[in-house]
Amino acid sequence: MRWTLMLHPDCQSDAVEGVEVEAGPLSGTQLRLRYVVTGRIGDIAWPHAADPERADGLWQSTCFEVFARHAGAEGYDEFNFSPSTQWAVYRFDGYRSGMTKPDVLGPRIEGRHGQKHYELHVAFDLPGAPPWRLALAAVIEETNGRKSYWALAHPPGRPDFHHADGFVLELGA
Repeated sequence: MRWTLMLHPDCQSDAVEGVEVEAGPLSGTQLRLRYVVTGRIGDIAWPHAADPERADGLWQSTCFEVFARHAGAEGYDEFNFSPSTQWAVYRFDGYRSGMTKPDVLGPRIEGRHGQKHYELHVAFDLPGAPPWRLALAAVIEETNGRKSYWALAHPPGRPDFHHADGFVLELGA
């Protein structure tokens, strides 16, 4: 399945024409995603390659994200995947509260550059058993410093990937 992320209405992007996410087959609790960014790829600020390890603050630059919760649950997990191959996972008890860093296996992350597109492939384990409600998102920073925020759904107001209205994709039902 393939989904198109929407640019937040208060943002603009000179470099990015679009962001799509494709999900591979779900195997148990492992999810495989392919993010595809199209546009002027050379005008995007790509993080430098790094060891594939946990790191904080990835969302402050170009980063691809998934938020996952079980239907009716207040708590959720945030997954950050950097083109550098660094990653982060945070668990929240409620909306932006009670954050912890769960002990999880690191995801597999691989990026591929083209002249007019960039692909980020990730494979990681979702928490618990299906079904899940997901919010798919991306932060794209351009070389001029401008950031754009992309998601399946945006709640009113500032960009907020944590908001319950963003969890619009049901998976594993």
